[in-house]
Amino acid sequence: MANTAKITISLPEELILLADQIAKEKKISRSSVVSSSLRDMAEKLRVAEMTEGYQAMGKEQKQFAQMAAKLVHEVLPEWK
Repeated sequence: MANTAKITISLPEELILLADQIAKEKKISRSSVVSSSLRDMAEKLRVAEMTEGYQAMGKEQKQFAQMAAKLVHEVLPEWK
Protein backbone atom coordinates (compact mmCIF):
# COMPACT_ATOMS: atom_id res chain seq x y z
CA MET A 1 0.00 0.00 0.00
CA ALA A 2 1.24 3.49 -0.85
CA ASN A 3 2.26 5.88 1.88
CA THR A 4 -0.62 8.05 3.01
CA ALA A 5 -0.86 11.36 4.81
CA LYS A 6 -3.76 13.03 6.51
CA ILE A 7 -4.89 16.41 5.24
CA THR A 8 -7.65 18.80 6.13
CA ILE A 9 -9.68 20.27 3.28
CA SER A 10 -12.80 22.38 2.99
CA LEU A 11 -15.49 21.34 0.54
CA PRO A 12 -18.94 22.62 -0.25
CA GLU A 13 -21.57 20.66 1.63
CA GLU A 14 -23.10 19.26 -1.57
CA LEU A 15 -19.75 17.66 -2.48
CA ILE A 16 -19.43 16.13 0.97
CA LEU A 17 -22.93 14.70 0.65
CA LEU A 18 -22.07 13.37 -2.81
CA ALA A 19 -18.86 11.80 -1.52
CA ASP A 20 -20.77 10.18 1.32
CA GLN A 21 -23.41 8.85 -1.09
CA ILE A 22 -20.76 7.38 -3.40
CA ALA A 23 -18.88 5.91 -0.43
CA LYS A 24 -22.05 4.25 0.83
CA GLU A 25 -22.99 2.85 -2.60
CA LYS A 26 -19.50 1.49 -3.25
CA LYS A 27 -18.92 0.46 0.35
CA ILE A 28 -15.69 2.42 0.57
CA SER A 29 -14.46 5.26 2.75
CA ARG A 30 -14.90 8.94 2.00
CA SER A 31 -11.10 9.14 1.69
CA SER A 32 -11.19 6.43 -0.96
CA VAL A 33 -13.80 8.39 -2.90
CA VAL A 34 -11.62 11.50 -2.88
CA SER A 35 -8.48 9.52 -3.75
CA SER A 36 -10.23 7.74 -6.59
CA SER A 37 -11.59 11.02 -7.94
CA LEU A 38 -8.14 12.60 -7.89
CA ARG A 39 -6.64 9.55 -9.63
CA ASP A 40 -9.34 9.73 -12.31
CA MET A 41 -8.65 13.44 -12.83
CA ALA A 42 -4.89 12.82 -13.04
CA GLU A 43 -5.48 10.08 -15.64
CA LYS A 44 -7.70 12.37 -17.73
CA LEU A 45 -5.02 15.08 -17.63
CA ARG A 46 -2.35 12.55 -18.65
CA VAL A 47 -4.47 11.32 -21.56
CA ALA A 48 -5.19 14.91 -22.66
CA GLU A 49 -1.47 15.75 -22.57
CA MET A 50 -0.61 12.62 -24.53
CA THR A 51 -3.34 13.37 -27.08
CA GLU A 52 -2.02 16.89 -27.53
CA GLY A 53 1.52 15.56 -27.94
CA TYR A 54 0.51 12.94 -30.51
CA GLN A 55 -1.47 15.52 -32.47
CA ALA A 56 1.55 17.85 -32.53
CA MET A 57 3.77 14.96 -33.65
CA GLY A 58 1.28 14.12 -36.40
CA LYS A 59 1.39 17.70 -37.72
CA GLU A 60 5.19 17.66 -37.67
CA GLN A 61 5.30 14.34 -39.50
CA LYS A 62 2.83 15.57 -42.11
CA GLN A 63 4.97 18.67 -42.72
CA PHE A 64 8.08 16.51 -43.00
CA ALA A 65 6.36 14.16 -45.47
CA GLN A 66 5.26 17.10 -47.62
CA MET A 67 8.77 18.53 -47.60
CA ALA A 68 10.29 15.14 -48.40
CA ALA A 69 7.85 14.63 -51.29
CA LYS A 70 8.94 17.95 -52.84
CA LEU A 71 12.59 17.00 -52.48
CA VAL A 72 12.02 13.60 -54.09
CA HIS A 73 10.51 15.29 -57.15
CA GLU A 74 13.49 17.66 -57.37
CA VAL A 75 16.08 14.90 -56.99
CA LEU A 76 14.23 12.20 -58.92
CA PRO A 77 11.99 13.96 -61.48
CA GLU A 78 10.91 10.65 -63.00
CA TRP A 79 8.90 9.89 -59.78
CA LYS A 80 6.17 12.38 -60.68
